[in-house]
Amino acid sequence: MIPRMAMLARRGLLGGDSGGCLVAASRRLQTGIQRLGPDLTEVPTDEPDVETSPDFSYLPPAPGKESSLRWDGMKYEEIPICYIKATYNNTHIQVRTPDNAGVCLATCGTEGFKNAKKATPVASQVTGIAAAAKAIAKGVGHVRVIVKGVGPGRMAAIEGLTLGGLKVVSITDNTPIPHNGCRPRKARRV
Repeated sequence: MIPRMAMLARRGLLGGDSGGCLVAASRRLQTGIQRLGPDLTEVPTDEPDVETSPDFSYLPPAPGKESSLRWDGMKYEEIPICYIKATYNNTHIQVRTPDNAGVCLATCGTEGFKNAKKATPVASQVTGIAAAAKAIAKGVGHVRVIVKGVGPGRMAAIEGLTLGGLKVVSITDNTPIPHNGCRPRKARRV
């Protein structure tokens, strides 16, 4: 990163025109790097780094596979699941344990929004914050998120969960997509 900054300063991308100002900025950056040089060296630790192990992956594990990643000492399969159902008229957020016991439930209607205001991203975000507060009160810190539906509150509900204090481990889209299933209703005449 630091050699890249020096290279950018030399090219003139950090400001200044092509005159002596560029040379001065480059010298200032180089002397600053030289002063910070001893502080930039990493202190070796005795514990092995998880990221350097051969089976490390940022992706969630495939079903049936073990993972070395832990969140609050829990495996991926033990993390509670947050189900978000985003319809055109409302957003439902449910937090459940992995063995399908309910932890908390919140909808835009229970948070005080009525009629067309339930179908807004703001209502979904407030609902996400409320669901996160209820889940944290019951001891949930990390969640896996499963989103279903194409409503306007899809992303806002996830933002609300993170704003409420929950840490989102993974996001899965579970929206049902018909492969030319049922016949659609007749076209509306206006």
